[in-house]
Amino acid sequence: MVEQELIRAAQSGDRDALITLLREIEQHVYRTAFYILNNEQDAHDAAQEALIRIYTKIGSYEEKAQFKTWVQRIVTNICIDKFRRNKPTVSIEEHDMVFQGNDSVERQVMSGYLAKDIQDAINKLPEHHRSVVVLRYLQDFSYNEIADSMDLPLNTVKSYLYRARQQLQSLLQDYQKGGVSG
Repeated sequence: MVEQELIRAAQSGDRDALITLLREIEQHVYRTAFYILNNEQDAHDAAQEALIRIYTKIGSYEEKAQFKTWVQRIVTNICIDKFRRNKPTVSIEEHDMVFQGNDSVERQVMSGYLAKDIQDAINKLPEHHRSVVVLRYLQDFSYNEIADSMDLPLNTVKSYLYRARQQLQSLLQDYQKGGVSG
C-alpha cells in the first residue's frame, strides 16, 4: 500500500511526506467508508474524519501492525460509530450507468442490477457482518488482517463471515434460481 520510508518520514514531522501518504490512502479510505455506510455523503464525512485522525495520530502508529490494518481499524471504527449515531440514510442521487466496451447493453444492464442487488443485500446484513464482508471481499483483507483491524478474535471473524455468507445466499436466492429483481 505505502512505503515504510514515507511512513517514517511522516512520523518524524515531514509534512510533505504526510500529505503524500494521505493522498495515497484517500481512495482506499473512502471506498471502505462507502461500502460500510452505503451513503455517499456519510462516506465522505467518515473518510475525512478518518484522514484527519490519521493525520493527528500518525505518531502513534507502530510498525508491529501493518499500516493498512492500522488505517482500516480507524476507518472501520469511525464508520461503526457513525452508523450507531445515525440510522442509515438512502442517497436520493441516481447514479448513471456507464456502458463500456464490447458487452451487450443487456448484459451491462443485468450486471448493474446484480451489483445493486448485491450491494442492497450487503446493506441488509448486521453491521458487524457487513464490516467483515467489506474487508474480506471488497478490500481483500486476510482473516488475520480483519481480526487485527476490528480487534476481534480470529474465530469470531470466521464465524461472522460464515453467517454473512449464509445470509447473503438467502438474500440473493433469486439469482440462484435465474431471476433478478429491479
